[in-house]
Amino acid sequence: MHESVSNHPSVIRVQQALAELGVQGEVKILSDSARSAREAADALNVEVGQICSSLIFASAGTPILILTSGRHRVDTELVSQEQGLATLERADAQMVKNATGFAIGGVAPIGLTHPVPTYIDNALAQYPIIWAAAGHPHAVFPTTFDELLRITGATQIRVAVE
Repeated sequence: MHESVSNHPSVIRVQQALAELGVQGEVKILSDSARSAREAADALNVEVGQICSSLIFASAGTPILILTSGRHRVDTELVSQEQGLATLERADAQMVKNATGFAIGGVAPIGLTHPVPTYIDNALAQYPIIWAAAGHPHAVFPTTFDELLRITGATQIRVAVE
């Protein structure tokens, strides 16, 4: 299984993006699925808050990427109000695939096939290491909040009220 995951076109695309962006962290292939933040945290033996979930929402038909800490559910009303966006709704699988080139469960914050406005959860800043999806439900890579800001060009936001 490890071989097929590391040779998956989406994982290769993320690895190429990491190299181009000068990221030191390498893609790690997990034997267990990291489809959810909880699964990823358990597989990596880290806190669920250290998992960066890449979630695609639709705002007036336009895809928006929100990088959120695994300990948060995105408060779509809060985010749309504070960011001056139209109502946010979870994008369907087809919109996710069309906007990012990734399937749900493996959406990476980088290596997207199209530029997507990106926002990042401030709560991720409190962790020295963050783990993000690398194009497949069994692939992740380590990074930091500052590095993620640099490589995604994301806007820092509050995604939930603590």
